[in-house]
Parts: sequence; structure tokens; C-alpha cells
Amino acid sequence: MPSLAKILLPVDFSERAIGAARYARCLATRCQSEIVLLHVLPPLYTELGPDAAGAMLIDVYRSRADQAARELDNFLGPDLAGLTVRRLVLNGDPASQIVGFAHSESVDLIAMPTHGYGPFRRFILGSNTAKVLHDADCPVWTGVHLDQVPAAGHMVLDKILCAIDLGPQSAKALAWARWLQEQFQARLTILHAVAAHGDAPSINELAREELARLQLQTGAEGDLLLEAGEPARVICAAAARLSASVVVIGRGSAAGDFGRLRTNSYAIIRQSPCPVVSV
Repeated sequence: MPSLAKILLPVDFSERAIGAARYARCLATRCQSEIVLLHVLPPLYTELGPDAAGAMLIDVYRSRADQAARELDNFLGPDLAGLTVRRLVLNGDPASQIVGFAHSESVDLIAMPTHGYGPFRRFILGSNTAKVLHDADCPVWTGVHLDQVPAAGHMVLDKILCAIDLGPQSAKALAWARWLQEQFQARLTILHAVAAHGDAPSINELAREELARLQLQTGAEGDLLLEAGEPARVICAAAARLSASVVVIGRGSAAGDFGRLRTNSYAIIRQSPCPVVSV
């Protein structure tokens, strides 16, 4: 059974980080979660050695660390009031530190933005986010519109879309969606994108049988949709049509350049009109 005892919120002090924090607060308030705000300072690379210039750079780095700690102490204080919150500053590669901390602390969810910028942000997935999605064992909550979310007091999670590909992660994703549905008394829709070629009736029947088996296995109850077309397009269009609050997907197990996160998952995260939880 999924739980949400601890939420990790990587912080870079941007508007997108504020948006991610509002979702984290919404989840933590309902589930009595601890929120860990983590800011990672990347290393200063230098070949100057231990001379005066090198010592000056060390002082600059220490000053940056002190400033980051002060900013983190004051970041989102009123927004997270009343919750259990820890604030930490670590040094090193951001993605590696985020994943390492999540592993060592048994974090239940990482909430972070995609860090796309400008008019093309829907087609960009930030490198740190991609690494975290690839390496983290726990679910990751992310989205391209986290700088546009409503204030925490006006946020609702009442419509959940769980998109499954009938692969190895499908049961885990559906179980997580069912758990989230129960926490927020939300409406759950289960979607499978069917290839638009071949013997469609036979494919649809096999898909429905597998979906029924997964529902029985996880106890998930919801509306069932089978729609033909390219998965990312079908899923994102359905999320917009249903005014979904969040999309839940499973991370794949494909080998190659994308590792555990399949190409479709990247496209869904980039194009979805609402946040996506990759389980």
C-alpha cells in the first residue's frame, strides 16, 4: 500500500519551485507528511590550487552556502506553516544529491518542476529532472505549469487520470492512483492508448481483459477508456478533456538511452496540461 510519510521538495527559489511546494502542501496536509526542502549547491571547479585565488574561491563558496541557507530558512515560511518541515543545503551535483537523499531517507515522493523555459518549455525536460526521473526509486511529481498553479488554499485534486500501457509498472501505477483517489475522494479514470492498426476488435478485447485483471489485482474502481492513437497525444488530450488534476503513469523498463523512462513518458510529462506522477 503506498504511503506519503515524507515528501522531498528540491528548491531553486524559482516560481516553479513555489508551484511544486503548493502541491506538496496539498498532499502533506491531507496525508500528514513531512516535507523536506532541499537546495543543492553545485561545486565550483578550479585548477588554481591552494594559492590565494583558490582560497578566495573557497571563501566565495562558503559565502554562497551561507546565503543559500538563509534564503532556504525564509523560503515559503507562511505557505508551509503548520506542517512538519526540514530545510537542508547540500553540496554536489544536484540530480545525484536529490536521488541519493531520496534513497537514504526512504522518501515517498519527489515533487519538482521540469524547468522548461520560454515559449518552447512544453518541449523541454530539464537535465536534472530527467536524471531524477531516470534514477529515483520513488514516485516523482512534476509538471511544466507549476508556476501557474493556484494558491494552496484553492487547490483541489478531484480528477485523477491513470494512463497505463499494460507493462510491468502498470499495477504499481494503478495502485498508486487508487490510493490517491481514496485520499482525496477523487474521480478516477483509467486510460489505455491502443495502437491504431491491426485487428482493432481483438486488440481492444485483449486490452480490456488485462485492464480488468489489473483492476481486480489493485482494487481500483473508475471509468475505463480505450482510445486509439499515439500514446502521449491520446493521454494529454484526455487529461485536457477531463480537466484532470493529475496524471499518473508508470515508468517503463526499456533499455537503451531512455533507461527506465520510456520515450512516451518524457512526451507526456512535457505536454500534459496538469502535473504528472511517474510511479
